[in-house]
Amino acid sequence: MMNIRKSFSTKLALGILLLAIPIFILSLGVLFTQSRHIIHKEAINRANSMLNTTMQRLCRNLTTIETATNTNSWLVIQNLHPDSLLALTNRIVRFNPHIDGCSISAEPNVFPQYGRYFSVYSIRESDSIKSVVEEKYEYFEKVWYKTAHDLGKPCWVDFYDETDSLELTLPGLIASYSKPIYDANNHLIAIISTDLSLYHLNKIISEEKPYLHSYYMMVDQKGRFFIHPDSTRLFNQTIYSDVDPRKQADLIALGHEMTTGVTGRMNVIIDGEPCVVCYQPVPNTSWSLAIVCPDNDILKGYHQQTYIIIPLIIIGLIAILLLCYRSVTHAIRPLNQLLVKTQSIAEGNMEVYIPRSTREDAVGQLQNSFATMLQSLNFHMGSVRYSTEQAKQRNEDLAKATRLVQEADSQKTTFIQNVTHQIRTPLNIIMGFAQILVDTNSEGLSEEEKKSIADTLDHNSKLLNRMVLMLYDSSETGLSEELMETNKHDMVSCNDVAQEAISYTKQHYPDLTINFQSEVNDDFCIWTNRLYLMRSLREVLYNSGKYSDGQHISFRITSTDTTVQFIVEDTGKGISEADRKDIFKFFTKVDDLSEGLGLGLPLAKRHAHNLGGDLTLDENYHDGCRFIVEIPLF
Repeated sequence: MMNIRKSFSTKLALGILLLAIPIFILSLGVLFTQSRHIIHKEAINRANSMLNTTMQRLCRNLTTIETATNTNSWLVIQNLHPDSLLALTNRIVRFNPHIDGCSISAEPNVFPQYGRYFSVYSIRESDSIKSVVEEKYEYFEKVWYKTAHDLGKPCWVDFYDETDSLELTLPGLIASYSKPIYDANNHLIAIISTDLSLYHLNKIISEEKPYLHSYYMMVDQKGRFFIHPDSTRLFNQTIYSDVDPRKQADLIALGHEMTTGVTGRMNVIIDGEPCVVCYQPVPNTSWSLAIVCPDNDILKGYHQQTYIIIPLIIIGLIAILLLCYRSVTHAIRPLNQLLVKTQSIAEGNMEVYIPRSTREDAVGQLQNSFATMLQSLNFHMGSVRYSTEQAKQRNEDLAKATRLVQEADSQKTTFIQNVTHQIRTPLNIIMGFAQILVDTNSEGLSEEEKKSIADTLDHNSKLLNRMVLMLYDSSETGLSEELMETNKHDMVSCNDVAQEAISYTKQHYPDLTINFQSEVNDDFCIWTNRLYLMRSLREVLYNSGKYSDGQHISFRITSTDTTVQFIVEDTGKGISEADRKDIFKFFTKVDDLSEGLGLGLPLAKRHAHNLGGDLTLDENYHDGCRFIVEIPLF
């Protein structure tokens, strides 16, 4: 056993043998054992389905004939007159295309002027309908009359009506629905019979068939054929005719099943050919309909499998060759892999992996030895690589920290320079005008000059005060002293706080035009911090007054079920898409040369957040800027 496990050639031979045997067993076994069963099962299902469809079509036609007969039978009693009866049969045939003929045959002496016999008959001939009063003959013994007369109820009968001396007949095999008609005293007065010819019946049944040589047959309760492809058997032979009970017991069993009204299927030899026969009785009749499917048709595809066997054998041989190649390749694959990977290691590439083998032969042992050696090398190389990566990461972290410190120092220097410049400008103006007032006798100045100096001093002092407050607000606490002292909520009138924000803005920009519109009433109030809200609205209005054309500023107030919106819209150059992401960042200005510290909009947004709302820029507005301050109602 150990020799077999370590012998390469023996393992290869056994592997090829074990792989070849299952392929042929499975291929040929499945082909010859399953195909016949599947084909027969499919043929039975197909035949049954076709038989059911044909039966439904036949029943619809028979039901139509029954309905037409039953519907018009009462007219016989209402119009019991020879001419009326003749017109009635014509009417039934004319308006019912499924009916080939109709007769009304009276009981003896119902019409004394005609004596014992009176029968009217209408027949469909091509596109015309002919109606006659039949010649006197003994129709009382005809099956279509006698059966309904004896049973006393409607019934279907079949009979063979040969052309005779009568003026008008429907020759050939006929299926007839006969119904007795009674007068008010329950006396039989006539038999109405509607006929369906064999040709018409056969056309209805044979519209579809599952196989090329399959066919339908119909027998009555005596086993007589009145639907069959061999016309010589119709009504002259039964299903038992010329049957040898010893050799054709299956055909006798089929006849018994059909004549007793049983539904089923059988494998039967008919005319020396094996066939599958599915059968079922025709409702409300004594007939049975069957579909016969010869095995030659059913197994036509099965018999053609010889054309498949040859390609299958070729494919099997090719499969054996491929499996042999696969077996050999699999056997020597570890050697090829070791060769490729050792060459790669020799070239200095240590990023290779040699898996361990479960084989006990020399190839397996060699592979495992190389795997152990490579694992040791990778461990040591990994330690060196880890140390190198750690050092590299620390150097990157130091470089990043240095860069952040440099950026922070640069930002600090820039901000201090900006603050110095922005504060120095109003201070210089204030100091300059103060010096003018000191050096110049105030009495020598006109009132207009005094007012101009006072307005200038007031404007710059407010500007200076605004910058100082924003610096307080941007501190680590995020609150100026004024905000800290009034950090409380109260009911605030939206219109009042808006008017106050407008007044504040006009103090800085007296010539500014602001169109104020409000959709809320003056007594509409919200629960919020008045000063926070005031600061946000001031900054947005101040920003519009500063950067717009100063003539088309709109300030609107709208409300929803949960919020109130303060919308400030202006016409101007607006904010470019590239700068929109930075407008709410602290110490950031779109234009470095413009006035301000880059704190107005960020502080306004922070105040809105502190109130549970938000400040946003409507990016769908392109004629300037549209800012929306949204504050919750409660």
